[in-house]
Amino acid sequence: MSFPRPIEESDAVGATAELYASERQRVGHLPRYVQAFGARPGVYCAWRQLITEVATSMPARRFELVTLAAARELRSTYCSVAHGSILAEKFLAADDVAQLAQGRVPDALDDAERAVVAFAAKVTRSAADITREDVEQLRSHGLDDAEILDVVLATAARSFFSTVLDATGTQADALYADSLDATMRDALTVGRPIADW
Repeated sequence: MSFPRPIEESDAVGATAELYASERQRVGHLPRYVQAFGARPGVYCAWRQLITEVATSMPARRFELVTLAAARELRSTYCSVAHGSILAEKFLAADDVAQLAQGRVPDALDDAERAVVAFAAKVTRSAADITREDVEQLRSHGLDDAEILDVVLATAARSFFSTVLDATGTQADALYADSLDATMRDALTVGRPIADW
């Protein structure tokens, strides 16, 4: 349950009703994360535009790895289960995703991905501590300046979204509890519990 009372779908009017309808159509249900922005639909729409731009600028697997690394550091269960599920569905074995969620680096990641995950985690924990050496480490694995900026942008964007969800008490949708096996669900629950309804 969110702390500020979310606008229920039955009570939504105007831009909020339009947002809820479009997201229900896009996703197949009305996610709790959309309702977290119900009082400010324009902010959510700006977020969607931002994250789409960020995500399409980098390989999908890298975007998901960076997002999970950031979500883990932020202790954002919602973002962890959402993006961990995508990683497990499209890119990695479930056990590898569980290891990432627990702060370990699975063998399935190559050296460049390991460096990207470590960098994203450090950016999330303490961006002011990023050094030239950290950036050079990514360059040594073949990332150019634009690709390094993409990692920073993806991490910073996740920090915004995860912070909004957790500061409003927004729990991950119950469907994640049903769709993930117990081991993966436990590993990806890095903060608030998943909603049970």
